Amino acid sequence: MFLFSEDVLSKEAGECAICLEELQQGDTIARLPCLCIYHKGCIDEWFEVNRWCPEHPSD
Repeated sequence: MFLFSEDVLSKEAGECAICLEELQQGDTIARLPCLCIYHKGCIDEWFEVNRWCPEHPSD
């Protein structure tokens, strides 16, 4: 299982590489050990079938 920390985004931070929607202030996010951030719901679904960061598959 991949570990991550859950948080609420305090400022806009680009886009979620999974759903391609903007990460906006107040969104519930997951921050991975590689420091990539995604919507919490997006990364939860991603980890149901994958075991790596969407942006760092070789790590």
